[in-house]
Amino acid sequence: CIIIAVIICFLTLLVRTNCDNQTCTFIGKSGYLEFSQEGDFILAGVFSITSTRIYLYPDFTDIPQDICSKELRFARTVIFTIAEINRNPKLLPGITLGYRLYNGCGSENLIRAAIEALNGESCSGQMIGLLGHSSSGISQYINYILSSLSVPHVSHLSTCACLSNKKIYPTFFRTVPSDFFQVTGLLELMKYFDWRWVGFVYSLEMYSLEGTETFLKLSKQYSICVEYLIKYTRTKRMDKIVETLKSSTSNVIVLFMGLSYTEDFLSRIEDYSITGKQFIGSESWITQTKLTSAERMSILQGAMGFAIPEATVPGLGDYLLTLNPLEEPQSEIVKGVWADIFGCTFTPSKTSAMCTGSEDLLSIPNNYAAFTDLRTESNVYNAVYSFAYALHSLLQCKNGLNPTTGKACVSQSQLLEHLHNVNFTTSTGDRVFFDKNGDPASRYDLVNWQIGENGSAEIVNIGVYDTSLPEGANLQVLNSKITWSGGNNKAVRSVCREPCPPGTRKAINKNRPVCCFDCLKCPEGTISNQTDSLDCMACPPEFWSNENKVKCISKPTEYLSYKEIMGTLLTIFSCIGVFLSLLVFIIFFTHKETPIVRANNSELSFLLLFSLILCFLCSLTFIGRPSEWSCMLRHTAFGIAFVLCIACVLGKTMLVLLAFRATLPGNNMMRRFGPLQQRLTVVMITSVQVVICTLWLSSNPPIPKKNMKYYKEKIILECAVGSAVGFWAVLGYIGCLALLCFMLAFLARKLPDSFNEAKLITFSMLIFCAVWITFIPAYVSSPGKFTVAVEIFAILASSFGLLICIFVPKCYIIIFRPEQNSKKHVTAKVQTRTS
Repeated sequence: CIIIAVIICFLTLLVRTNCDNQTCTFIGKSGYLEFSQEGDFILAGVFSITSTRIYLYPDFTDIPQDICSKELRFARTVIFTIAEINRNPKLLPGITLGYRLYNGCGSENLIRAAIEALNGESCSGQMIGLLGHSSSGISQYINYILSSLSVPHVSHLSTCACLSNKKIYPTFFRTVPSDFFQVTGLLELMKYFDWRWVGFVYSLEMYSLEGTETFLKLSKQYSICVEYLIKYTRTKRMDKIVETLKSSTSNVIVLFMGLSYTEDFLSRIEDYSITGKQFIGSESWITQTKLTSAERMSILQGAMGFAIPEATVPGLGDYLLTLNPLEEPQSEIVKGVWADIFGCTFTPSKTSAMCTGSEDLLSIPNNYAAFTDLRTESNVYNAVYSFAYALHSLLQCKNGLNPTTGKACVSQSQLLEHLHNVNFTTSTGDRVFFDKNGDPASRYDLVNWQIGENGSAEIVNIGVYDTSLPEGANLQVLNSKITWSGGNNKAVRSVCREPCPPGTRKAINKNRPVCCFDCLKCPEGTISNQTDSLDCMACPPEFWSNENKVKCISKPTEYLSYKEIMGTLLTIFSCIGVFLSLLVFIIFFTHKETPIVRANNSELSFLLLFSLILCFLCSLTFIGRPSEWSCMLRHTAFGIAFVLCIACVLGKTMLVLLAFRATLPGNNMMRRFGPLQQRLTVVMITSVQVVICTLWLSSNPPIPKKNMKYYKEKIILECAVGSAVGFWAVLGYIGCLALLCFMLAFLARKLPDSFNEAKLITFSMLIFCAVWITFIPAYVSSPGKFTVAVEIFAILASSFGLLICIFVPKCYIIIFRPEQNSKKHVTAKVQTRTS
């Protein structure tokens, strides 16, 4: 920070002054220029062609050491591209582009190289912009300076997402996608293969730190969890790292580091047996086949990652391979590369042969010529062209010449505006433009490490990630071309917990990462028909979940059926009641002239038997599937039949009382309560019930109802009473008649034996009342079909009570004691009782 502050101060004082009558002086160490060519406009570039320098006393001259072949190729790509532009008559006609390419080693020297590039321009402003650097950190420092001076800055390999911030880096552009999109692509890749549980290894360089931070931030949006986060340093013990990798349950390892850190990491881990793990690489190293060795191939085989799109620049590959240290423009660096590759020297030596310059680069394996594609070089190519097209656009709008030099004159701030609007297609077919953040279209090749037939590593394109495509179609993968870790043909599985199957739901475990969820079975009545369902859906009211809780099925309906045991038994008892009633009817009809039949109005007896048959039959309407007609019939038929039955019993009771009083002197009550009056009494009592039932049916009749209150898993089909007033009015009327009949029979219980039917009626009505009193709480509390069973039981019990108590004793006398069925016997008993 101190260095940068000092540099900015110098620049402010020395560079940005009025250039008409000033000369510019550079303070500090200089001499970073490696390649140059003059032109009407100069494009500067900063590269790390050498990684170290040896300084010689006493004049501090330095000798470059440890040459980076990739950076040298970048510099020579600039030379090739500018030469191609100068040959193009349609682009910048009449204008010649020149270049000044600087080489620096280390952050301080690279910043000084950038300052030298700025100071190297003539004060008429012909240095139009700066290319580089490959490192995001260096590009940050350089752009701090360039932005204060409005100098355009285009990088070919600085991928840090932080550089998209235009408030901090307003003059920065790049022809390589931001790491934000690389990380997004990696997350999309993991989502595509359903890798929800991964490990992550990173280093302390800015490229890795920024990418790691972005990955951890975005991974939550993709429901991807990081099992472990390893911060790799060159001094860290490998045994701990290996132990973490081997003991982990995740099978996918993201290796997001720069090339140098990755190379060091792989060289140290290759001695350990790491198998069954799928490596995902960052763009910085995923295409670097120089990382391979016999030991590493077991680790790297099947590795995947996103790479800068493969491109073919016509003539560039041949140009890079025609490196000649004896031709201009060259520098000492080219000679150093040449001498290092062929083991020769350009000065007489007793230990090495002389370099001729005609050696073949392809005859000896070397890093400079060991390129199989021009992925990054194409970015350099596009960066140079973006400056050329911006300058071309500016010159078309600005038709003016410098009055002093007579040449075209532009300012860097004006060029910056046109650089924002650059939009062109190169000869390679690449469309180049910058968005509002200075970023290009984000497109990557998805590559896969495979072993070729000769045993060497091959980088195979297996897909593409393009953010310009519609959402959901950004990632396209050719699954048939993939080789997985260990050479397997089956995709690696990496999840903390397998997806919850249908019939269950995901439940977050607060003590574990979100990917390590629990699968809970759906409760009764709910389902989930999808994998990893967050909630179980409740079935509609008439449906219920099946056993596996994957679909809703119709609830089984329940009602008192003839086919079930309870329904069958009740039906049998009903039929027995009908049969016994008919049997008694036949017995009474065949003995209708006998005294015991005629003693208490045989007509009422026959009518009572008829009503009992109706009572037994109406109980059958309560069995079976409820329908509209059965619901209305069962309650009304039951109410009217029972009232008719009780009316007959009441008539017989009144007849007993009046008959006893008629034996007293001067009593003529029997004449007033003759057969006609008895019939009218029965008709009037029954008519009241008929009226009640008619009002009930006309206002709010009983209807079929699906009762889902008592049981959640099934539907009870029953008859809703409709009007509760009507229902309880029917029962209440029956109850009042039964109570009246019981009271009258109780009063007549001590009459002479010939009239002892009153005792039988009393007992029968006692049973009747007891049954219906206990019926009420049982009816209210019984669920479902048992409600109907209780009602049928009450009908049958009370009907059997009347039939047995009133008629069975008489049938016994008629059949088994015929000698007692005589007028003389009846008269004798009456005389005995009255005396």
